[in-house]
Amino acid sequence: MSTARITSKRRSPSYGWWLFAVLAVGTAAYSVPVYLTGNESQSKIPLNPDVALHYLILGIHALPGGLLLALGPIQFVPAWRNKYRKMHRVLGRVYMVSMVIASVAALFAATFSEDGFPAQVGFYILTAAWLYSMVQAYRTIRKGQVQLHRIWMIRNYALSFAAVVLRVFLLIGLALRSQLDWLSFEDVYTTSVWGSILISAGVAEWFIVQRTLKPLARSRKRPADAQEQTAGRGIGKEEPAAV
Repeated sequence: MSTARITSKRRSPSYGWWLFAVLAVGTAAYSVPVYLTGNESQSKIPLNPDVALHYLILGIHALPGGLLLALGPIQFVPAWRNKYRKMHRVLGRVYMVSMVIASVAALFAATFSEDGFPAQVGFYILTAAWLYSMVQAYRTIRKGQVQLHRIWMIRNYALSFAAVVLRVFLLIGLALRSQLDWLSFEDVYTTSVWGSILISAGVAEWFIVQRTLKPLARSRKRPADAQEQTAGRGIGKEEPAAV
């Protein structure tokens, strides 16, 4: 098998990527449509009765949030990214603008949330980290630091994907709540919020170390080892100096 074919196979989306993409697109398809109907009774999140615009704010958060959630996976496919660089940049700008809109709306949504103060704090921290990682991703690509840009985008999208993990945890928590009378919805929701943030961020750091930094370190080490071996062979061939 040729080297080109091996490289092509390695850059093809894996089964893990397909699962990741299906969950992201599925969550977007499930969460967004209810905010296009204008029917407040269909909201996936309890509305604050004292805030007339709460449903609208959730919609402003959900629409761009769902878009960036669906766009993210394809941006991480090396074969597509390398072949369609211009499209990668265009989608990157769409992602960035969508994220800024969604994050500003998220701050208001968290403020008006009926889910308790601990969950609000979790959403504030998540939004701050979301914005910070995007600023860093934008700053590094403007400087031409492609590898650092990718690392920051992994972190940013992991925080976006926390929305998917949150819903998975909620399903598990609600199933447990049906069996445990002492478990309240607020407990389930707060735990799901913090768990989704911590696990998403933790998995992102593991992925960065294992799939980005370690391979990069090995690739840089090989030329250094080759130079040392060449230098060693050269020393061995040197003739003794004349006395």
